[in-house]
Order: sequence, then C-alpha cells, then structure tokens
Amino acid sequence: MRSIARFQTAMAWGLILATLLLGWFGRDLAKALDARWLVKFPSAWVIHFKTKISAAMKWLVEEAAIGPVAFTDITRALAWLIEQPYELVLAFLAHGFFLDSGADPLVILPAISWIAVTAGVIALGHYCRDWGLALLVGACCIYLAVFGQWESAMVTLASVLIAVPIGAGGGLMAGIWAYRHPLGERILSPILDLMQTIPIFAYLVPILFMFGFGPVSALVATIIYATPPMIRITILALKAVDPEILDFGRMAGTTERQLMWRVLVPSASQSLMVGVNQVIMLTLNMVIIASMIGAGGLGFDVLAALRRLDIGAGFEAGIAIVVLAIAVDRLSQAFAERMGQIQHVQPGSWLARHKRTALVTTLLAVTWVLGQFSPLLLTYPESQTITTGVFWNDTVKYLNVNYFDLFEAVKVFFLHWFLLPIKKVLLGLPWPWAIAMLSLLGWRIGGAKLALLCAALSTLILISGLWSKAMITVYLCGASVILATLIGVPLGVLAALNRRAGAVVNLLIDTLQTLPSFVYLIPVVMLFRVGDFTAMIAIVLYALAPAVRYAAHGVRNINEELIEAGLVSGCTKWQLLRLVRLPLALPEILLGINQTIMLALSMLVITALVGTRDLGQEVYIALTKADTGRGLVAGLAIAFVAIIADRLIKAGARGARLRFGLES
Repeated sequence: MRSIARFQTAMAWGLILATLLLGWFGRDLAKALDARWLVKFPSAWVIHFKTKISAAMKWLVEEAAIGPVAFTDITRALAWLIEQPYELVLAFLAHGFFLDSGADPLVILPAISWIAVTAGVIALGHYCRDWGLALLVGACCIYLAVFGQWESAMVTLASVLIAVPIGAGGGLMAGIWAYRHPLGERILSPILDLMQTIPIFAYLVPILFMFGFGPVSALVATIIYATPPMIRITILALKAVDPEILDFGRMAGTTERQLMWRVLVPSASQSLMVGVNQVIMLTLNMVIIASMIGAGGLGFDVLAALRRLDIGAGFEAGIAIVVLAIAVDRLSQAFAERMGQIQHVQPGSWLARHKRTALVTTLLAVTWVLGQFSPLLLTYPESQTITTGVFWNDTVKYLNVNYFDLFEAVKVFFLHWFLLPIKKVLLGLPWPWAIAMLSLLGWRIGGAKLALLCAALSTLILISGLWSKAMITVYLCGASVILATLIGVPLGVLAALNRRAGAVVNLLIDTLQTLPSFVYLIPVVMLFRVGDFTAMIAIVLYALAPAVRYAAHGVRNINEELIEAGLVSGCTKWQLLRLVRLPLALPEILLGINQTIMLALSMLVITALVGTRDLGQEVYIALTKADTGRGLVAGLAIAFVAIIADRLIKAGARGARLRFGLES
C-alpha cells in the first residue's frame, strides 16, 4: 500500500511538472511542430453561440407573444407593477409629492423629514433590541445627513425597500415549492448555481432589452441577484424543522397549507430571517452596478466619482453605503432575533402599547407642518454639511508624490516574478492537455461524474472561442487567490490563537467586507495606474475575508482532546500548529479558498474598468454595446470556471474530512 501511495504521489508531481513545462514552452513547441492550433483554438472550429442568443433575444423582444399578448406588453406590465410602489416610496423618502403644473410644479407634500426618519430608525432599534442598537442606527442616520449624503441614501433605501420584499417573498415561495417537490429542488439547484456565478453584468443586457434604461431595470437586476440565497436558506430551514413538530402538526389535523404556514414557516422563522438579511446585504452590494442602468442614489455617486477619478467623492459615497448597510444589517439581525422570541401582549390602551409609533407619527406630522416655515425641520442645511473629500485627495496626492518609486518597484516586482510567469504558463498550455488534466483531477478527487462535468464545461468554453480570455481570467483569479490565501490563512490562524490580534483582524475584515466592490478600485488606480497588478490588488482586498474567516473558524473548532493529545506527546507550539491544527482545519480552509475564488470571479468583471483583457472585459464591452449574446456567453464562461473550481474544491474538502475522520 505504501509503495502504491508513493507511486501515485510521484505520478501527481510528475503531471504537475509536465503541465508547468508544457505551459512555459507550449507556444514555442507548437510553433516548432507547426501545430499552433494546440495553443490557439482555430476560429473555423468555433461555434458562434452569441449570434444565436442575440437573434433569439431580438425575436423575443420584437415578435414573441403568448396568445394575443405580445411579450413586450408583459414586460411593460411587470415594469409598471414594480414602478408604482417604487415611485411612492421614493416620493415619501426623497422627492416629495408634486402636482405637475408646467414649469413650476406645486409641492403637495414634502418628503419625510430627516429628523422623523432618524427618530423612526432609533425607535425601531429600541424595539428590536435595546438603546445600544438604537443609538448606533441613529448615529448612522445623523452621519448621512451631516456628510451631505442624505438624499442619495434615501434613493438607495427606496430601492432596498422595494427589492427586498420582492426578493425575499419570491425566494420564500420558490423555496417552499422546492421543499414540497424534490424534483423541483433538483431543477432549481443548477439554475441557482448559474444565477450566483454568472456576473450580474452578463444579464444586465437582456434586462435592458426587456425593461429599458431606468430604475425599474436596476430593480429587476437587483432582485435576480439577491433572491438565490433566500431560496437556498428557505429549503435548508424547512428541512431543519424538528420532525416531532411536523408530527404534532399532522396529529392536530392540519391541512398541507396549514402545516406549512402555521407550523413549518413559524418554526423556521429565525433561519428565514437570516435569508432576508442576506437579501438585504446583496441588494446593497448591487447598488453601484445597478446605477449603470439607471438607478440613482449612492451607487451613482460612487460610479460618477470613479469615472472622474475623484477619490474623495468616491470614498464619501462608498462609506455612506457602508454606513447604510451597517444600519440595515444590524436592524434586520435584531428583528430576526426578536421574531424568534415569545412575544407577550402587554395590557393597556393602544397608545400605551405603542408609545414609539405614536411618538414617531406625531414627530412626522409636526415636521411636515412646521417645515413649511422652517426648512431645517425637513432637510439638513447644505451649508452645515462636512466633507472629507479634500483629506482623501490630499492623502493620495501625498503618497503619489513621496512614494511613487516604491509603488512602482512593488508593481514591477510582482509583475515580473509573479503575475507574468503564471500568465505565460496558462496561455502557453495546449488546450487538449488542459482539458485532460482537469478531467483527470475531477476523476481523482470526485469520481467519473465530476470528471465528466469538468470536461464538458471546459469544452464548452473552448468551442465558444473564449479559451484565451478564460485563461487570462484563471490567471488573474488564480494569482489573486494565491495572494489572498497567503495573507488570509496566517491572519485567520493568528485571529484564532490570539484574542487581542483576533479583535484587530476581525475589525479589519469587517471593514473590507462592508465596503462596496467599486470603492476598492479608486485608491488602487490612483496609486498604481491601470493594469493587471491594479486589478489583482483590488481583487485581493475584496476577496480576502473568507480566507481569514474560514481559517479562523477551522482552527478554533478543533477538538480540544486532540490538542491535549498533541501536548501530551511533547509537541512544541510550532509542531502543534503544523502537525495538528492546520491538517485538521484543512477542510474549512479549502472551503474558505472556494469562497475567495467566487468573490474574485465576481470582482473580475468590475476590474475590467481598469484595463484587464479577460472574460470580465468581454462582459463589460457587451454591456456598453448592448450585445446580449456576447454578454451572456462570456458570463456563462465565467460561471463555468466558477462551477469547475467550486466542485473540485468541495470534493477536495470532503476528501480531507474523510481522511481525517471528521466525516463518515
């Protein structure tokens, strides 16, 4: 057995070495053998899926009909249904109600006062938990007003208040359907995989075709992006309900509908609220991308600042998104906890039981009435706002002037010794060998089914004519993930073993995780200019969090008896880490790397704005040209890369758990 294991190890290292050598010398070898088709897939063999998809989309928009009703009439009706509540909420929060009477519209009712909104948020925080939460969310609202971000924040909040109920409600219904029908779950699973791995840019184009440019298209895109986690969490939450509760419900004589809505859903309510929280956070993460197709608010402010390379304005709007996200996130989590608690009906009149509601309603009415005489009660005075834009701009200017040579030296070092060698190997690798190695890896880790999946998806990328761009995507993603892992895993181990360091690391990771993805581009572009190195730094910052969190979780959750056994055996701290902690935490570390890859791939489309030449750029060009087929094919290629990586790493993590006896 030992000799077989040694032979298999030698074979694996031999194949890795052969792959590296083939990649390094692949182009020269193909040129010498007059077989360039081995490295560059011949254009004559390409199947033009994008042309077929574009034609199908054109037919759908121009000619398709369901009976006498044209498809465009259906999309217009859906747009109208979404637009009406959105305009109502937007009027309440940001614009007010107007009577259109020509050039000078008459204000019927102004928008809700910033004072009333702040008071309402404080009251909600106190209701959900305590005064600590109330003061936190109140401070977030005051920050938005004082730093001049109030109106944009209210436009963004209006989008959240419409997208979240639709996404959470639709996800709940789809999850219930999948729970009731096992076949439905099997059908939904690959669809959800694609929805979560296809970059949002890829389906912005068809959404634009069907709904036009504007906030409705942005809301539809946001709902599609934010709904899948709710569906998955609903299925898992309903399956996790105690079977004894189900039996009790059936014994009580409930119908299937009653069993679902009076037993299952209430029992799973706390887990379902976690899904709602995920929908909220993904909706806020989407605000910048949604601004590209007509959504206003804070996302538009960040995007406009990025286009002007105005780091100060971009940071202020980005931080405002973070502040809004913190307030909404903490409120939704506290509300979920309160939902899981038993509520006692308090005695007394309605007014005595709803003091907060009465107070906020009274304050709202007072500010509306007195605001006609004192505008301060309605809108925070612009003359009293604070800006940090000059500080951020001066900071970047100072760094550029004084440390330009250092930044260039770091950039050149990484390009020459790290990025370019990886790029050369991947672009020089013969595609038959790459597909064969992927299939062999899939077979070795997960069996014939995984091998077939790897072969099929990589072949589809090849015949679509996107192999070279896919290799650049893998190169950028791979280099970023390697760097994120080399930084993140040690930080995670440090956070797990040292409480004080853990507090600092967690604060850093929380900050990185709440910043919108576009915000990372602004400082790195200002410091390092455009290019692959800039893209890599932005991706590492955005995708670092899972590598840290999963490594820390894996190290913390090791059985204490195993640690004691290592100490009794005479292990030093270093030996205990190297021989016990890290091997046993390997499955969790692999899952963290998997999540890092997913985040890196989602960020790659955004880094196309700084000059990358990968699949992300292909998707972005398709968006600017409204080329549906091109965008969807490139988006699917990114999804295929993500699915291959996801399945391989999950199979590897499961194998590691089996090997260490952590799973039977």
